[in-house]
Amino acid sequence: MTHTAPLTCIIVDDNEINRLTLEHLVDLTPELQLVASLPGGLEALAFFRQGGRCDLLLLDVEMPTITGLELAKLLPKPVPAIVLVTTHRDFAVAAFELQVVDYLVKPVELVRFNQAIGKVLAARPAAAALPPPSPAKAELSSELFVKVGTRSIKINFDDVLYIEALSTYSVLVTTTQKHIVYMTLKALCERLPFTHFVRVHRSYIVNLRRIEAVEDHMLKLGSYEVPVGKSYQEEFSRHLRSL
Repeated sequence: MTHTAPLTCIIVDDNEINRLTLEHLVDLTPELQLVASLPGGLEALAFFRQGGRCDLLLLDVEMPTITGLELAKLLPKPVPAIVLVTTHRDFAVAAFELQVVDYLVKPVELVRFNQAIGKVLAARPAAAALPPPSPAKAELSSELFVKVGTRSIKINFDDVLYIEALSTYSVLVTTTQKHIVYMTLKALCERLPFTHFVRVHRSYIVNLRRIEAVEDHMLKLGSYEVPVGKSYQEEFSRHLRSL
C-alpha cells in the first residue's frame, strides 16, 4: 500500500473548550496531524505570514478582532483547505462564496467531523491512496467485575459512557443499559484503574474517550448529556488536553 503522510492541521478558535474538543477529534483521526491550536485570528494570521503552512484549517467563524471569514480572505497563498466551525447555521452563503470544503455546526460530533475530513481527503490528488477516516482509535478491552445486586458481573468499561451518583449507590451508564452498583461515586472513583475516567461533577464521572462534543460546559456522550461542575472545569480541561 502506498504510504501517504497525514494532513497537517491547524485549529483557530477563541474558546478554549471548543479548541480542546477539536483537538480531541483530531487526535482520534489518524489521517490528521495537529501542528498548532491558536486562540484567535491575529495569532493565525501571524503564523501564516511568518511562513507557517498546513493542509487543513479548522476555523471558528465568530471571533473578536478578526472573524474567521475575514481571516480566510487574508490568508497568503497557498491557501489550505478550510472547514468552518460555528454555533450558527446562517453562514452557509458566505462559506459557499469562500469555497470552503465544509461547514460544521457546534457542538461537533465525531461522525460529522469524519464526514468533513473525508471531503478534504477526497479533494487531494493522492486521495485514492488514503484509507477512509477511522471513527476512533482502537482501544484495548477494559473489563472489571463489579457488584450489581447480589451478583458480581463483568463490565466492559470501554462501553461505559459515564457513572452517576445515586444516593449511596452509583449507576454505570453504557451504550445499551444501566447498572446499579453498590458503591458510592467517591469510592468508585478511587478504585477505578482507568485514567480516562474523570470526575467532572459531584454527581458524575465520565469516560473521556466517549465524549463526542463539549458545548457550554455540557458533555455529549451518545444520547446523553452530562454537566461539568464549575469547580471541576480546570481539572477536566487538563485531562482532556492530555488525551
